[in-house]
Amino acid sequence: MRQSQRFYYGWYVVGAAAAINFANASVAIAILSIFIIPIGNELDWSRTEIAGAASLGAILGAAFAPISGWIVDRIGSRLILVVGCIAIAAACLYLSVVQTLIGFYIAFTLARASELGVTSVATSTAIGKWFLLFRGRATGLIFFAESAGIIVLAPIIQFVIGTEGWRMGWVVLAGWMFAIGVLPSALFMRRQPEDMGLNVDGRLRNVASESGRADSTNEREDQEEVSWTFAQALRTSTFWLFLISLFVVSIGTSGIGVHLVPHLIQQGLSSQSAVGAISVMFAAGALASVALGFASERISPPILMILTYLLVAISVGILLVADTIPLTYLFAITSGTATIAFFIMPLLLCSSYYGRASLGSIYGVSKAVQVGGLALGPVVAGLVYDTTGSYQRAFLWFGLLALGSSLLILIARRPTLPKSGLA
Repeated sequence: MRQSQRFYYGWYVVGAAAAINFANASVAIAILSIFIIPIGNELDWSRTEIAGAASLGAILGAAFAPISGWIVDRIGSRLILVVGCIAIAAACLYLSVVQTLIGFYIAFTLARASELGVTSVATSTAIGKWFLLFRGRATGLIFFAESAGIIVLAPIIQFVIGTEGWRMGWVVLAGWMFAIGVLPSALFMRRQPEDMGLNVDGRLRNVASESGRADSTNEREDQEEVSWTFAQALRTSTFWLFLISLFVVSIGTSGIGVHLVPHLIQQGLSSQSAVGAISVMFAAGALASVALGFASERISPPILMILTYLLVAISVGILLVADTIPLTYLFAITSGTATIAFFIMPLLLCSSYYGRASLGSIYGVSKAVQVGGLALGPVVAGLVYDTTGSYQRAFLWFGLLALGSSLLILIARRPTLPKSGLA
């Protein structure tokens, strides 16, 4: 049977990756925030002490990411996803009985690091390995699942905590991750289409010419099949400009995200309106992830990356003057769209520039840089607030740095594979 007449196995991989990302909401910051007050009240821990575990987990996740990417390149995503999801489930289960702060730090740090440095790297890289022409829509779907997971899980956990207590909330999260994360990983994840005798996208090499489609499709496929090694990618100035921009914008993304609610309240909004903005952000991000996925198949990733950074800067500009509900929700929509694009585009840019062969290692390094910036951002914003009594100066700099980062992508030309790499 011709490949083009069969259901492509890569879509099973997309389904598994989407399920895992949906389950990853278990250790999202938005979900942790629901636990902060009940845990703090029972165990007499400060909010700073609880939130510190999230930053430590991000730092450790940054260290894990390059290793995870290297492993995915060699043996695929299946094993590492099973291990990562089990680690998260086990950590959540332990958090349901935790009594000491050090125990909380060990468990939540492990869970957060496994999500940021293992499962998110492996799911994204798996999509990059299985798709070329349809990579954008496949990537958009798995990030849609991530946003949807938070939207669905947040009210469930809020209800469980309100009726059964916060410890039962962690039990539910452990079961959630095992059922929706571990099982799909074990059953459906595979390394790459070639291992199953398939061509990427489930297409024959000459499917475009056979069906009478334009030659541009073949040219695009051939261009994207360029195969860089990790060492070759590291020697390009484009990669380093990309990493610098990613790190800088990451600082602003997390710096605003963690401190958004107190900033909006300081601006004169009610706590209900401030929290409502978070829901609008995730909803906008979920919708934008699908739209961006399809758009990335028609618009080049560098252009979309520049537009992403510009949208980050625009959203910050709106936030600086947002003191009414309409302006706040306008910020939420633009920020939610920009944030999801900021997480989707690194994979698409790396795969577009450097191909599939070493995508895990290359994307793993970019993820480490991104997570490192995410860990630093809340501290920077907090220090500015403690010094000046306002977040305005920090947020202004975050917006200006996003503008500057768009220029870095603009001057970073598409790298040319060395002749020795064409052999």
